[in-house]
Amino acid sequence: MTVRAADRQREGAEDRASGRFPWLALVAAGYAAAQLALVTPLLGLGWDETVYLSQVDPRNPAAYFSAPRSRGISFLVAPIIAVTGSSPVIRIVLALLSAVALYVAYRVWRPLLGPGRTALAALLFAGLWVTVLYGPQAMPNLWVALSAVAATGWFLRARPGASWAVLLGLGATVAAATLFRFSDGVWLAAPLLAACAMVPAWRRPAPALAVAGGLAAGSAQWVAEAYMRWGGVGARLHASSATEGGMGLHWAGGDAWRSLNGPLLCRPCTVPMTHPELTLWWLALPVLALTACAVALCTGRPAETVLPAACAVALSVPYLVLIGYSAPRFFLPVYALLALPVATLAAGTVRAVRPAPGRVVVAGVLAVLLAAHLTVQWEVLQERAAGARATADRYQAVADGLRRLGLRPPCLVTGSHSQPIGYYAGCASADVSGNNQNITEAALLRRAATEPTAALADRSSPPPDYAQAWRAHRLRGTGYTAYLPRRAAGGRRS
Repeated sequence: MTVRAADRQREGAEDRASGRFPWLALVAAGYAAAQLALVTPLLGLGWDETVYLSQVDPRNPAAYFSAPRSRGISFLVAPIIAVTGSSPVIRIVLALLSAVALYVAYRVWRPLLGPGRTALAALLFAGLWVTVLYGPQAMPNLWVALSAVAATGWFLRARPGASWAVLLGLGATVAAATLFRFSDGVWLAAPLLAACAMVPAWRRPAPALAVAGGLAAGSAQWVAEAYMRWGGVGARLHASSATEGGMGLHWAGGDAWRSLNGPLLCRPCTVPMTHPELTLWWLALPVLALTACAVALCTGRPAETVLPAACAVALSVPYLVLIGYSAPRFFLPVYALLALPVATLAAGTVRAVRPAPGRVVVAGVLAVLLAAHLTVQWEVLQERAAGARATADRYQAVADGLRRLGLRPPCLVTGSHSQPIGYYAGCASADVSGNNQNITEAALLRRAATEPTAALADRSSPPPDYAQAWRAHRLRGTGYTAYLPRRAAGGRRS
């Protein structure tokens, strides 16, 4: 028996042994528990969440839906919010759903990597603070990430003679990624279709048709809406570029690095770098991924390592070189995919060590490094979750202040942060300028003449031009001032 055959026999025996314990299910359960314990309690809704939820919320008017957004997350939460508008219930259901989705997405890889490496990859991704924070939130990036993991796995399993179920899984997961975020779906499909064209083993119509069909199905709603609201795909892309600050060559790698541990949105990204030692894992990630690809190429089994890395690179392009700002959640699909080659590299390193006592030492060192990494992620999570909770509490406090001033639905909120605060108050929102401009000043004044209206400004800003003659009401403890038309201003000045 050759050395390579002996190694494969030993690896097979280890995989069968590890397969008897549900490691991946344990990771998914731990992911759900972390969300429920560390994020879900008392965390209110963020700005983007209120936009997505309002599209399907029967209790609140729909907020303006800008050109770059996709409606997949709204469709996902529609059954939940049709039953209840309770934020804690929404959080709990999404936490459980995201844990199930984590299990399902990485379970696709089990026949490709084996149970141990698959579970380790899921743990590397689930242990990130940004993964835990966004699991129970109504935001699309995590769902794009899990869809991308499943799609690349199904693509690798779509070998000659593969069942229709595999091809259906491939098409469905590409469609899901595209539905959750149209642009990310396109960037995911690109390397898969390129592989079909360039790699002889994948140069077959079935996988290419599955990917193309999934892309078409997932983008159908976005394209139809582009024609209905913007006059075509080109016009919507142009509007999307304007909303993003002008799509073009912008190196945002420094922004991504500075905002790795927060803020949750770095726009403009002028924050100083704090605790650079906590970003070492991020700087090491591309090195580890490249090393994994090199090892895979040398061992003659590159597909399971190179393809997810290629998809991760493609999905990182718009957030590294095409926009001029950053947010930690943008890179969730990249982290989810790179966890696969990194887990493969770690497991291969341990298995390559001989004799057995040395292997135990190497495994122990890697386990200590992983524990230290997870500890760092937990510390960052605590800080970022507290910040998100404070922001949501502030929105709620402003909404409560507006109610005390007499605003009751149907009503209108405009000005600073009108979308989330309007949602909290049960009011419609409108803006005469900025990325969410959806009304003219004249139209807003006509509405203000017929329904209760408030214009918001933080204390460092003057009132909007159209509200110069409106009565000012300071909302104590919030940093906001509400301006109400004099006919609608009830009670004494606060």
